[in-house]
Amino acid sequence: MTFLRHQAVTILSMKVLVRLMFVLSGLFALQIYADQKPNIILFLADDLGYGDLSCYGSNEVKTPNIDQLASGGMKFTHFYAGSAVCSPSRASVLTGRFSLRAGIYSWIHPSQNMHLRKEEVTIAEVLKARGYQTAHIGKWHLGCQLEEASGNQPNPADQGFDFWMATGNNATPSHKNPHNFIKNGKPVGKTEGFSCQLVIDEAMQWLDKRKPAASPFYLNIWFHEPHAKVASPEKFRKRHLDKKNPDYFGCIENMDYEVGRLMDKIEKIGEQENTVIIFTSDNGSYMSGSNGILKGRKTQLWEGGIRVPGIFKWPGKIKPASQSNQPAGVVDILPTLCGITKTDIPQGRIIDGVSLLPAFNRRPLLRSAPLYWFYNPSRPVCVIRENVFCLIADPVIDLPKGNMFKESFIGDIKKTELTNFRLYNLVKDPEQKTNLSGSFPDIFDAMKSRMIKTHQSVIEEAHDWRKNPL
Repeated sequence: MTFLRHQAVTILSMKVLVRLMFVLSGLFALQIYADQKPNIILFLADDLGYGDLSCYGSNEVKTPNIDQLASGGMKFTHFYAGSAVCSPSRASVLTGRFSLRAGIYSWIHPSQNMHLRKEEVTIAEVLKARGYQTAHIGKWHLGCQLEEASGNQPNPADQGFDFWMATGNNATPSHKNPHNFIKNGKPVGKTEGFSCQLVIDEAMQWLDKRKPAASPFYLNIWFHEPHAKVASPEKFRKRHLDKKNPDYFGCIENMDYEVGRLMDKIEKIGEQENTVIIFTSDNGSYMSGSNGILKGRKTQLWEGGIRVPGIFKWPGKIKPASQSNQPAGVVDILPTLCGITKTDIPQGRIIDGVSLLPAFNRRPLLRSAPLYWFYNPSRPVCVIRENVFCLIADPVIDLPKGNMFKESFIGDIKKTELTNFRLYNLVKDPEQKTNLSGSFPDIFDAMKSRMIKTHQSVIEEAHDWRKNPL
Protein backbone atom coordinates (compact mmCIF):
# COMPACT_ATOMS: atom_id res chain seq x y z
CA MET A 1 0.00 0.00 0.00
CA THR A 2 2.88 2.35 0.84
CA PHE A 3 4.41 1.65 -2.57
CA LEU A 4 1.11 2.37 -4.32
CA ARG A 5 0.65 5.61 -2.39
CA HIS A 6 4.20 6.63 -3.33
CA GLN A 7 3.47 5.85 -6.98
CA ALA A 8 0.25 7.84 -6.84
CA VAL A 9 2.03 10.82 -5.30
CA THR A 10 4.77 10.56 -7.94
CA ILE A 11 2.21 10.43 -10.76
CA LEU A 12 0.31 13.36 -9.22
CA SER A 13 3.54 15.33 -8.90
CA MET A 14 4.38 14.61 -12.54
CA LYS A 15 0.94 15.85 -13.62
CA VAL A 16 1.33 19.01 -11.55
CA LEU A 17 4.79 19.56 -13.02
CA VAL A 18 3.52 19.05 -16.57
CA ARG A 19 0.63 21.44 -15.98
CA LEU A 20 2.98 23.97 -14.41
CA MET A 21 5.33 23.70 -17.40
CA PHE A 22 2.35 24.11 -19.73
CA VAL A 23 1.18 27.22 -17.88
CA LEU A 24 4.68 28.67 -17.81
CA SER A 25 5.18 27.98 -21.50
CA GLY A 26 1.85 29.61 -22.20
CA LEU A 27 2.81 32.67 -20.20
CA PHE A 28 6.16 32.74 -22.00
CA ALA A 29 4.35 32.55 -25.36
CA LEU A 30 2.04 35.36 -24.30
CA GLN A 31 5.04 37.44 -23.29
CA ILE A 32 6.68 36.79 -26.66
CA TYR A 33 3.46 37.81 -28.40
CA ALA A 34 3.19 40.88 -26.19
CA ASP A 35 6.69 41.88 -27.25
CA GLN A 36 5.99 41.36 -30.93
CA LYS A 37 5.71 44.43 -33.10
CA PRO A 38 3.64 43.59 -36.19
CA ASN A 39 4.44 45.18 -39.51
CA ILE A 40 1.99 47.87 -40.63
CA ILE A 41 0.88 48.84 -44.13
CA LEU A 42 -1.36 51.88 -44.49
CA PHE A 43 -3.05 52.16 -47.89
CA LEU A 44 -4.60 55.57 -48.57
CA ALA A 45 -6.55 56.12 -51.79
CA ASP A 46 -7.10 59.62 -53.18
CA ASP A 47 -10.71 60.77 -53.75
CA LEU A 48 -12.11 57.24 -53.48
CA GLY A 49 -15.82 57.38 -52.65
CA TYR A 50 -17.69 55.37 -50.04
CA GLY A 51 -19.36 53.33 -52.79
CA ASP A 52 -16.36 52.82 -55.07
CA LEU A 53 -15.37 49.32 -53.90
CA SER A 54 -17.28 46.15 -54.63
CA CYS A 55 -17.13 45.21 -50.93
CA TYR A 56 -18.96 48.49 -50.23
CA GLY A 57 -21.63 47.79 -52.82
CA SER A 58 -20.22 49.10 -56.10
CA ASN A 59 -21.68 47.59 -59.24
CA GLU A 60 -19.29 49.59 -61.42
CA VAL A 61 -15.90 48.23 -60.40
CA LYS A 62 -14.37 44.92 -59.37
CA THR A 63 -11.93 45.14 -56.46
CA PRO A 64 -11.22 41.52 -55.46
CA ASN A 65 -7.94 42.22 -53.66
CA ILE A 66 -9.28 45.00 -51.46
CA ASP A 67 -12.42 42.90 -50.92
CA GLN A 68 -10.13 40.12 -49.67
CA LEU A 69 -8.68 42.50 -47.07
CA ALA A 70 -12.22 43.20 -45.88
CA SER A 71 -13.16 39.52 -45.78
CA GLY A 72 -9.99 38.82 -43.80
CA GLY A 73 -10.61 41.57 -41.26
CA MET A 74 -13.10 44.24 -40.20
CA LYS A 75 -15.07 46.59 -42.42
CA PHE A 76 -16.34 49.83 -40.86
CA THR A 77 -19.62 51.07 -42.29
CA HIS A 78 -19.38 54.54 -40.72
CA PHE A 79 -15.72 55.43 -41.26
CA TYR A 80 -14.64 59.02 -41.84
CA ALA A 81 -11.89 60.97 -43.54
CA GLY A 82 -10.25 63.84 -41.70
CA SER A 83 -11.75 66.42 -44.06
CA ALA A 84 -13.63 66.81 -47.32
CA VAL A 85 -10.35 67.53 -49.15
CA CYS A 86 -6.88 66.09 -49.31
CA SER A 87 -4.24 67.82 -47.18
CA PRO A 88 -6.19 68.29 -43.94
CA SER A 89 -7.32 64.68 -44.03
CA ARG A 90 -3.73 63.47 -44.44
CA ALA A 91 -2.70 65.58 -41.46
CA SER A 92 -5.35 63.84 -39.36
CA VAL A 93 -4.15 60.43 -40.55
CA LEU A 94 -0.56 61.03 -39.43
CA THR A 95 -1.18 62.97 -36.20
CA GLY A 96 -4.42 61.63 -34.72
CA ARG A 97 -5.60 65.23 -34.46
CA PHE A 98 -8.42 67.18 -36.07
CA SER A 99 -7.00 68.88 -39.16
CA LEU A 100 -7.42 72.49 -38.00
CA ARG A 101 -5.79 71.64 -34.69
CA ALA A 102 -2.83 70.38 -36.75
CA GLY A 103 -2.80 73.69 -38.64
CA ILE A 104 -4.09 72.47 -42.03
CA TYR A 105 -7.18 74.40 -43.16
CA SER A 106 -7.49 73.22 -46.76
CA TRP A 107 -5.57 71.57 -49.58
CA ILE A 108 -2.07 72.95 -49.84
CA HIS A 109 -0.93 75.08 -52.80
CA PRO A 110 2.73 76.07 -53.49
CA SER A 111 1.79 79.74 -53.02
CA GLN A 112 0.94 79.14 -49.34
CA ASN A 113 3.05 78.96 -46.19
CA MET A 114 0.76 76.22 -44.84
CA HIS A 115 2.28 72.76 -44.30
CA LEU A 116 2.43 70.03 -41.69
CA ARG A 117 4.62 71.60 -39.04
CA LYS A 118 7.67 69.88 -37.55
CA GLU A 119 6.10 70.31 -34.11
CA GLU A 120 3.46 67.73 -35.01
CA VAL A 121 4.26 64.14 -34.02
CA THR A 122 3.46 61.58 -36.70
CA ILE A 123 2.82 57.85 -36.74
CA ALA A 124 6.21 57.39 -38.38
CA GLU A 125 8.01 59.25 -35.59
CA VAL A 126 6.21 57.28 -32.91
CA LEU A 127 6.94 53.91 -34.52
CA LYS A 128 10.51 54.78 -35.48
CA ALA A 129 11.23 55.37 -31.79
CA ARG A 130 9.77 51.89 -31.18
CA GLY A 131 12.30 50.27 -33.53
CA TYR A 132 10.34 50.31 -36.79
CA GLN A 133 11.78 50.93 -40.22
CA THR A 134 9.57 53.49 -41.93
CA ALA A 135 8.81 54.39 -45.54
CA HIS A 136 6.39 56.69 -47.32
CA ILE A 137 5.70 56.02 -51.00
CA GLY A 138 3.12 57.91 -53.06
CA LYS A 139 1.32 61.21 -52.72
CA TRP A 140 2.32 63.47 -49.81
CA HIS A 141 0.50 66.84 -50.10
CA LEU A 142 1.44 68.00 -46.60
CA GLY A 143 3.91 70.46 -48.07
CA CYS A 144 4.94 71.18 -51.65
CA GLN A 145 8.66 71.84 -51.28
CA LEU A 146 10.07 68.32 -51.42
CA GLU A 147 13.36 68.85 -53.21
CA GLU A 148 16.48 69.43 -51.14
CA ALA A 149 17.17 73.10 -50.38
CA SER A 150 13.86 74.11 -51.98
CA GLY A 151 12.42 75.81 -48.90
CA ASN A 152 11.61 75.58 -45.22
CA GLN A 153 8.76 73.10 -45.42
CA PRO A 154 9.50 69.66 -43.93
CA ASN A 155 9.48 66.62 -46.18
CA PRO A 156 8.65 63.03 -45.14
CA ALA A 157 12.17 62.51 -43.75
CA ASP A 158 11.55 65.37 -41.31
CA GLN A 159 8.36 63.62 -40.16
CA GLY A 160 9.94 60.27 -39.28
CA PHE A 161 10.28 58.39 -42.57
CA ASP A 162 13.62 56.64 -43.20
CA PHE A 163 12.89 56.35 -46.92
CA TRP A 164 10.45 58.20 -49.12
CA MET A 165 9.39 58.64 -52.71
CA ALA A 166 6.60 61.14 -53.11
CA THR A 167 4.88 63.85 -55.10
CA GLY A 168 4.02 67.17 -53.50
CA ASN A 169 0.48 66.97 -54.87
CA ASN A 170 -1.03 64.99 -57.75
CA ALA A 171 0.65 62.78 -60.33
CA THR A 172 1.66 64.94 -63.32
CA PRO A 173 0.62 64.96 -66.12
CA SER A 174 -1.66 62.09 -65.07
CA HIS A 175 -1.43 58.63 -63.53
CA LYS A 176 0.33 57.50 -66.69
CA ASN A 177 4.09 58.12 -66.82
CA PRO A 178 4.17 60.75 -64.05
CA HIS A 179 7.36 62.82 -63.99
CA ASN A 180 7.09 64.62 -60.63
CA PHE A 181 8.19 61.98 -58.12
CA ILE A 182 10.90 63.03 -55.67
CA LYS A 183 12.96 60.32 -53.96
CA ASN A 184 14.71 61.27 -50.73
CA GLY A 185 14.99 64.87 -51.95
CA LYS A 186 16.11 64.09 -55.51
CA PRO A 187 13.85 64.28 -58.62
CA VAL A 188 13.17 60.88 -60.16
CA GLY A 189 12.50 62.34 -63.61
CA LYS A 190 10.71 60.49 -66.38
CA THR A 191 8.95 57.23 -65.54
CA GLU A 192 7.14 54.58 -67.51
CA GLY A 193 4.04 53.02 -66.07
CA PHE A 194 1.04 53.98 -64.03
CA SER A 195 1.35 55.73 -60.70
CA CYS A 196 0.00 52.90 -58.52
CA GLN A 197 2.29 50.41 -60.28
CA LEU A 198 5.33 52.64 -59.76
CA VAL A 199 4.44 53.07 -56.09
CA ILE A 200 4.14 49.32 -55.53
CA ASP A 201 7.32 48.60 -57.49
CA GLU A 202 9.19 50.97 -55.19
CA ALA A 203 7.58 49.49 -52.09
CA MET A 204 8.62 45.96 -53.04
CA GLN A 205 12.17 47.08 -53.74
CA TRP A 206 12.29 48.78 -50.34
CA LEU A 207 11.05 45.62 -48.63
CA ASP A 208 13.86 43.64 -50.30
CA LYS A 209 16.54 46.16 -49.29
CA ARG A 210 15.55 46.62 -45.62
CA LYS A 211 18.39 46.09 -43.16
CA PRO A 212 18.01 44.31 -40.89
CA ALA A 213 15.22 42.49 -42.66
CA ALA A 214 13.97 41.07 -39.37
CA SER A 215 13.00 44.44 -37.87
CA PRO A 216 9.34 45.50 -38.11
CA PHE A 217 8.27 48.01 -40.75
CA TYR A 218 5.69 50.74 -41.19
CA LEU A 219 4.91 51.33 -44.86
CA ASN A 220 2.74 54.20 -46.10
CA ILE A 221 1.26 53.49 -49.53
CA TRP A 222 -0.57 56.66 -50.53
CA PHE A 223 -1.99 56.17 -54.01
CA HIS A 224 -2.86 58.98 -56.43
CA GLU A 225 -5.84 57.04 -57.75
CA PRO A 226 -8.61 57.94 -58.51
CA HIS A 227 -7.84 61.68 -58.22
CA ALA A 228 -8.02 63.51 -61.55
CA LYS A 229 -6.29 63.56 -63.98
CA VAL A 230 -7.04 59.87 -64.30
CA ALA A 231 -5.48 57.25 -66.56
CA SER A 232 -5.55 53.46 -66.57
CA PRO A 233 -4.30 50.46 -68.56
CA GLU A 234 -6.45 49.44 -71.50
CA LYS A 235 -7.31 46.07 -69.92
CA PHE A 236 -9.17 47.90 -67.13
CA ARG A 237 -10.35 50.92 -69.09
CA LYS A 238 -12.09 48.92 -71.80
CA ARG A 239 -14.46 47.33 -69.28
CA HIS A 240 -16.01 50.76 -68.65
CA LEU A 241 -16.31 52.28 -72.12
CA ASP A 242 -20.04 52.70 -71.58
CA LYS A 243 -19.34 55.07 -68.66
CA LYS A 244 -18.80 58.84 -68.82
CA ASN A 245 -15.25 58.49 -67.48
CA PRO A 246 -13.94 54.96 -68.10
CA ASP A 247 -10.48 55.82 -66.77
CA TYR A 248 -11.93 56.71 -63.36
CA PHE A 249 -13.25 53.20 -62.82
CA GLY A 250 -10.31 51.65 -64.63
CA CYS A 251 -7.76 53.31 -62.36
CA ILE A 252 -9.57 52.01 -59.25
CA GLU A 253 -9.31 48.49 -60.63
CA ASN A 254 -5.67 49.11 -61.47
CA MET A 255 -5.07 50.27 -57.88
CA ASP A 256 -6.79 47.12 -56.61
CA TYR A 257 -4.54 44.99 -58.83
CA GLU A 258 -1.48 46.65 -57.31
CA VAL A 259 -2.78 46.07 -53.78
CA GLY A 260 -2.91 42.39 -54.70
CA ARG A 261 0.65 42.51 -55.99
CA LEU A 262 1.93 43.89 -52.70
CA MET A 263 -0.07 41.34 -50.71
CA ASP A 264 1.54 38.58 -52.78
CA LYS A 265 4.93 40.04 -51.91
CA ILE A 266 4.09 40.10 -48.19
CA GLU A 267 3.12 36.43 -48.41
CA LYS A 268 6.29 35.58 -50.34
CA ILE A 269 8.52 37.05 -47.64
CA GLY A 270 6.53 35.19 -44.97
CA GLU A 271 5.05 38.23 -43.23
CA GLN A 272 1.35 37.79 -44.03
CA GLU A 273 0.46 36.62 -40.50
CA ASN A 274 2.46 39.38 -38.85
CA THR A 275 1.26 42.39 -40.81
CA VAL A 276 -1.55 44.81 -39.96
CA ILE A 277 -3.25 46.20 -43.08
CA ILE A 278 -5.34 49.38 -43.18
CA PHE A 279 -7.15 50.61 -46.28
CA THR A 280 -9.06 53.90 -46.48
CA SER A 281 -9.43 57.13 -48.49
CA ASP A 282 -8.59 60.79 -47.85
CA ASN A 283 -12.11 62.08 -48.67
CA GLY A 284 -15.21 61.29 -50.68
CA SER A 285 -15.38 61.20 -54.46
CA TYR A 286 -16.05 63.95 -56.97
CA MET A 287 -17.86 61.45 -59.25
CA SER A 288 -21.64 61.27 -59.27
CA GLY A 289 -22.79 57.97 -57.78
CA SER A 290 -19.42 57.05 -56.28
CA ASN A 291 -20.51 57.99 -52.77
CA GLY A 292 -23.47 55.61 -52.83
CA ILE A 293 -26.72 57.11 -51.59
CA LEU A 294 -24.89 59.59 -49.35
CA LYS A 295 -25.58 63.28 -49.81
CA GLY A 296 -22.81 65.49 -51.14
CA ARG A 297 -19.35 64.95 -52.59
CA LYS A 298 -15.71 65.94 -52.21
CA THR A 299 -15.29 69.51 -50.83
CA GLN A 300 -18.58 69.25 -48.89
CA LEU A 301 -19.12 68.27 -45.26
CA TRP A 302 -22.22 66.28 -46.08
CA GLU A 303 -21.74 62.54 -45.61
CA GLY A 304 -20.69 61.99 -49.23
CA GLY A 305 -17.72 64.26 -48.75
CA ILE A 306 -16.31 62.67 -45.61
CA ARG A 307 -17.57 59.08 -45.18
CA VAL A 308 -15.11 56.66 -46.80
CA PRO A 309 -14.18 52.97 -46.82
CA GLY A 310 -12.37 51.82 -43.68
CA ILE A 311 -10.83 48.32 -43.59
CA PHE A 312 -8.56 46.84 -40.90
CA LYS A 313 -6.94 43.42 -41.15
CA TRP A 314 -4.91 42.02 -38.22
CA PRO A 315 -4.43 38.26 -38.51
CA GLY A 316 -5.24 36.38 -35.34
CA LYS A 317 -6.63 39.47 -33.61
CA ILE A 318 -9.50 40.73 -35.77
CA LYS A 319 -12.16 38.18 -36.62
CA PRO A 320 -12.36 37.66 -40.40
CA ALA A 321 -15.41 39.02 -42.24
CA SER A 322 -16.41 41.12 -39.24
CA GLN A 323 -18.12 44.48 -39.43
CA SER A 324 -18.45 47.50 -37.16
CA ASN A 325 -21.20 50.08 -37.39
CA GLN A 326 -19.58 52.36 -34.80
CA PRO A 327 -18.48 55.81 -36.02
CA ALA A 328 -14.70 55.88 -36.48
CA GLY A 329 -12.20 57.61 -38.71
CA VAL A 330 -8.68 58.28 -39.87
CA VAL A 331 -8.12 60.40 -36.76
CA ASP A 332 -8.22 57.10 -34.83
CA ILE A 333 -5.39 55.44 -36.77
CA LEU A 334 -2.48 56.83 -34.71
CA PRO A 335 -3.92 55.83 -31.30
CA THR A 336 -4.95 52.45 -32.75
CA LEU A 337 -1.43 51.73 -33.97
CA CYS A 338 -0.06 52.85 -30.60
CA GLY A 339 -2.40 50.30 -29.01
CA ILE A 340 -1.41 47.52 -31.40
CA THR A 341 2.31 48.12 -30.90
CA LYS A 342 2.02 48.88 -27.17
CA THR A 343 3.51 52.32 -27.76
CA ASP A 344 2.73 55.42 -25.71
CA ILE A 345 0.49 57.99 -27.36
CA PRO A 346 2.35 61.29 -27.97
CA GLN A 347 2.31 63.50 -24.89
CA GLY A 348 2.05 67.26 -24.49
CA ARG A 349 -0.70 67.67 -27.08
CA ILE A 350 -4.37 66.87 -27.58
CA ILE A 351 -4.93 63.62 -29.47
CA ASP A 352 -8.49 63.67 -30.79
CA GLY A 353 -8.69 60.06 -32.00
CA VAL A 354 -9.20 56.96 -29.89
CA SER A 355 -7.87 53.43 -30.19
CA LEU A 356 -10.13 51.14 -32.20
CA LEU A 357 -9.01 48.04 -30.30
CA PRO A 358 -12.34 47.87 -28.40
CA ALA A 359 -14.22 47.90 -31.71
CA PHE A 360 -12.07 45.02 -32.96
CA ASN A 361 -13.39 43.07 -29.96
CA ARG A 362 -16.99 44.25 -30.45
CA ARG A 363 -16.90 46.66 -27.51
CA PRO A 364 -18.04 50.30 -27.61
CA LEU A 365 -15.63 53.12 -28.32
CA LEU A 366 -15.49 55.79 -25.62
CA ARG A 367 -14.69 59.32 -26.76
CA SER A 368 -14.18 62.39 -24.60
CA ALA A 369 -15.17 64.60 -27.56
CA PRO A 370 -17.18 63.93 -30.73
CA LEU A 371 -15.75 63.36 -34.18
CA TYR A 372 -15.46 66.87 -35.65
CA TRP A 373 -14.90 68.59 -39.02
CA PHE A 374 -14.58 72.22 -40.12
CA TYR A 375 -13.97 73.32 -43.70
CA ASN A 376 -14.55 76.97 -44.58
CA PRO A 377 -15.83 76.70 -48.23
CA SER A 378 -18.45 74.10 -47.30
CA ARG A 379 -22.01 74.68 -46.16
CA PRO A 380 -22.41 73.19 -43.64
CA VAL A 381 -19.09 74.50 -42.39
CA CYS A 382 -18.95 72.39 -39.22
CA VAL A 383 -20.06 68.84 -38.39
CA ILE A 384 -19.86 66.56 -35.36
CA ARG A 385 -20.80 62.88 -35.16
CA GLU A 386 -21.97 61.01 -32.03
CA ASN A 387 -23.61 57.57 -32.04
CA VAL A 388 -26.28 57.55 -34.77
CA PHE A 389 -26.57 61.34 -34.93
CA CYS A 390 -24.69 64.11 -36.69
CA LEU A 391 -25.10 67.83 -36.03
CA ILE A 392 -24.24 70.37 -38.72
CA ALA A 393 -23.88 74.16 -38.61
CA ASP A 394 -23.09 77.17 -40.79
CA PRO A 395 -20.76 80.10 -40.00
CA VAL A 396 -22.06 83.43 -38.72
CA ILE A 397 -19.44 85.22 -40.82
CA ASP A 398 -19.89 84.64 -44.54
CA LEU A 399 -16.61 82.80 -45.05
CA PRO A 400 -15.21 82.57 -48.63
CA LYS A 401 -16.49 79.54 -50.51
CA GLY A 402 -13.84 79.41 -53.22
CA ASN A 403 -11.68 76.35 -53.83
CA MET A 404 -8.35 78.16 -53.27
CA PHE A 405 -7.56 78.82 -49.61
CA LYS A 406 -5.88 82.10 -48.69
CA GLU A 407 -4.18 82.62 -45.37
CA SER A 408 -5.95 85.99 -45.10
CA PHE A 409 -9.13 83.95 -44.39
CA ILE A 410 -7.75 82.81 -41.03
CA GLY A 411 -8.86 85.94 -39.15
CA ASP A 412 -12.54 85.43 -39.98
CA ILE A 413 -12.27 81.66 -39.48
CA LYS A 414 -10.99 82.20 -35.96
CA LYS A 415 -13.64 84.85 -35.20
CA THR A 416 -16.74 83.21 -36.59
CA GLU A 417 -19.35 81.60 -34.39
CA LEU A 418 -21.74 78.88 -35.56
CA THR A 419 -25.41 79.11 -36.49
CA ASN A 420 -28.24 77.24 -38.26
CA PHE A 421 -27.75 73.96 -36.36
CA ARG A 422 -29.46 70.85 -37.77
CA LEU A 423 -29.66 67.27 -36.48
CA TYR A 424 -29.80 64.04 -38.53
CA ASN A 425 -30.06 60.34 -37.73
CA LEU A 426 -27.51 58.85 -40.12
CA VAL A 427 -28.63 55.26 -39.61
CA LYS A 428 -32.27 55.90 -40.53
CA ASP A 429 -31.56 58.85 -42.82
CA PRO A 430 -28.16 58.48 -44.57
CA GLU A 431 -29.29 60.94 -47.24
CA GLN A 432 -29.72 63.64 -44.57
CA LYS A 433 -33.20 64.64 -45.65
CA THR A 434 -34.95 65.13 -42.30
CA ASN A 435 -33.86 67.69 -39.70
CA LEU A 436 -34.66 66.22 -36.26
CA SER A 437 -33.73 69.24 -34.16
CA GLY A 438 -37.30 69.69 -32.90
CA SER A 439 -37.95 65.97 -32.45
CA PHE A 440 -35.03 65.31 -30.08
CA PRO A 441 -34.50 68.58 -28.19
CA ASP A 442 -32.37 67.05 -25.41
CA ILE A 443 -29.99 65.37 -27.86
CA PHE A 444 -29.94 68.50 -30.02
CA ASP A 445 -29.08 70.82 -27.12
CA ALA A 446 -26.40 68.48 -25.74
CA MET A 447 -24.72 68.03 -29.15
CA LYS A 448 -24.91 71.76 -29.87
CA SER A 449 -23.11 72.45 -26.60
CA ARG A 450 -20.41 69.87 -27.39
CA MET A 451 -19.99 71.19 -30.94
CA ILE A 452 -19.39 74.74 -29.69
CA LYS A 453 -16.98 73.53 -27.00
CA THR A 454 -15.01 71.32 -29.42
CA HIS A 455 -14.92 74.03 -32.08
CA GLN A 456 -13.57 76.59 -29.62
CA SER A 457 -10.86 74.19 -28.48
CA VAL A 458 -9.78 73.40 -32.04
CA ILE A 459 -9.92 76.94 -33.40
CA GLU A 460 -7.89 78.33 -30.49
CA GLU A 461 -5.08 75.89 -31.23
CA ALA A 462 -5.21 76.24 -35.03
CA HIS A 463 -1.93 77.74 -36.24
CA ASP A 464 -2.12 81.27 -37.64
CA TRP A 465 0.04 81.19 -40.77
CA ARG A 466 -0.19 85.00 -41.12
CA LYS A 467 1.80 85.49 -37.93
CA ASN A 468 4.22 82.58 -38.16
CA PRO A 469 4.93 81.08 -41.60
CA LEU A 470 7.05 78.24 -40.20
